[in-house]
Amino acid sequence: MHDGGVSEIPTGGEAKVPLRFPPDAVAAMRVHAPSERNPKLAGVLEAANASPQLKARWHAAQVTAERLGMSDHSWVHLQIVLNGALRLFRLLRGRNVKSSIELDYEMGADDAEVVIALGCLLHDLGMSIHRADHEAFSLFLAADHMDTLLAGIYQEPERTIVASEAMHAIIGHRKGGRPLTLEAGIVRVADALDMEHGRSRVAMETQLPNIHSLSAAAIDEVRIVQGEERTIRVEIDMNNSAGVFQVDELLATKLRGSGLEQHIEVIARIDAEHEKRLLEVYRI
Repeated sequence: MHDGGVSEIPTGGEAKVPLRFPPDAVAAMRVHAPSERNPKLAGVLEAANASPQLKARWHAAQVTAERLGMSDHSWVHLQIVLNGALRLFRLLRGRNVKSSIELDYEMGADDAEVVIALGCLLHDLGMSIHRADHEAFSLFLAADHMDTLLAGIYQEPERTIVASEAMHAIIGHRKGGRPLTLEAGIVRVADALDMEHGRSRVAMETQLPNIHSLSAAAIDEVRIVQGEERTIRVEIDMNNSAGVFQVDELLATKLRGSGLEQHIEVIARIDAEHEKRLLEVYRI
């Protein structure tokens, strides 16, 4: 939103914080996620919250999104993706689905959460340069931050393994990405799940009302819960059938090829009373 040249971003129910002047923008940022049972994850979050350079990249990424008339790509988006990704992983782990870093390197589930967190926090850094090829740009920018974020948490060679796995998750979130790990697939899907209340990941091509803006406004709530037929159930409440475009164009595209298809079921429901019901339930 714009008011007198000052950009504002909602911070999860808190008062809106002006985010135009860089020192103010950086000071307002603090990413939270449940990390009490994982000291390694807590350390990464602490390091990220202490880095003005990383936060400046997040701010620049959001400015690029605003210049293009796109949806939120700020630290708020990153926090939503991070919490969704951790929720996905912990539900999978509760059903004894092991991460790739456990299977391929004999490391732990706590290390997988660090990989996932790094992928979530760094996947859009390239937006600070340009939208085009931003996933590739994110790789070399992320590499600049890895040592700082992982210092005191990992020694070599584990530090480089964790960094490499995180960068695989970053490049795997692109449209044509092909995640080869559970962690990368989780980051890819979690990125698409940030779609509530107009927070569309599908870029709008015009400021005029179109299927992108209408479908984004049609998503009321997204819930990640324990599944029935599969391990995880994603429940999406829509107020209009236009939301099906958002679910199919965004979430279904990211879910296909993520490696999580066998674990996640998606149920989108339309509960609007006054709409002509073209369909009531949409399943993936």
